[in-house]
Amino acid sequence: MNTENPLMNQTTENKNEDILKKIQPIDKPLVIDRDEVLKKGRGYWVLRRAQDIVFSLLALIVLMPLFLVIAVVIVIDSPGASPLFSQRRIGRDGKVFKFYKFRSMIPNAEAKLDELLKNNEMDGPTFKMKNDPRITRVGKFIRKTSIDELPQLWNILKGDMSFVGPRPALPREVALYGDYEKQRLYVTPGLTCYWQIQPHRNDLSFEEWLELDIKYIKERSFIVDWKIIFKTFLAVFKFDGI
Repeated sequence: MNTENPLMNQTTENKNEDILKKIQPIDKPLVIDRDEVLKKGRGYWVLRRAQDIVFSLLALIVLMPLFLVIAVVIVIDSPGASPLFSQRRIGRDGKVFKFYKFRSMIPNAEAKLDELLKNNEMDGPTFKMKNDPRITRVGKFIRKTSIDELPQLWNILKGDMSFVGPRPALPREVALYGDYEKQRLYVTPGLTCYWQIQPHRNDLSFEEWLELDIKYIKERSFIVDWKIIFKTFLAVFKFDGI
């Protein structure tokens, strides 16, 4: 029996529409030449893709036993859905792809998002909430240790993502982007980025996050990539950036 009140649902939808209308695109001139980004460093793009394939494949093989253990623990802690969570995300040039994570939330977490939008602690289109009630007990641990992100190695192997790049956004977030925000879609999204290695990264505003993505796109190189990867390991081991 469905006990939901349609009038209450309509009220929630109206409130969420009001919240979304208040999110305005950043009014700044573009700072990245898209054509230059596409033409620059062809050798870098080819070698980085080769690097992504080799390292993601090796990591998937080595970590497979850990994947199986994590999957079993998730099912025991929160039965009722697959231990893997998939979601539509936006990649390079607006391409939609299926994004994978270990499930860290209750099975119907997506359906409950509308109820929580009013509690968003970010000032832009991205939703962040420190004490999100949808996160499970195991979910808190695998998020704190970044274990929940490991299935994205498959996305890297497929070419949807790279090891380093702006984090892939949700379609509903990109729908609120202006031209300035869309600059972060000029390159392949990544498993880690400048934002990911910032201490207390969730305290940064969306605009500060965006500026870090733009900084990466302008500076990207093998040296920059490996610096970010190294600092990501340090952040994970120190539980930093949480």
